[in-house]
Amino acid sequence: MQKKKEQKGKINIELDEKVAEGVYSNLAIINHSVSEFVIDFISVMPGSPKNKVKSRIIITPQHAKKLAKALNDNINRFEENFGSIKDYDNPKFQLNFGPTGEA
Repeated sequence: MQKKKEQKGKINIELDEKVAEGVYSNLAIINHSVSEFVIDFISVMPGSPKNKVKSRIIITPQHAKKLAKALNDNINRFEENFGSIKDYDNPKFQLNFGPTGEA
């Protein structure tokens, strides 16, 4: 019985090799509806005529709030260890999401 109690509340997570490699992104675009947040991660390369969404993550508003808190906590710890993260002005550019369909 003790073993079942210990396992309750634990989540086993598997990370396969391909996912562990990660995907580089230097732009995130966030949209939301009443029931979900959609985060598109894009890798923008200077001079590239097209930049593709590399990954799209869809989460609930509750998980979005937890993610924001976790990011803030981690940024604070990072800055305590390594100093302030410089915030550069982003270049101004227009986002163009290619051909869009109508439903």
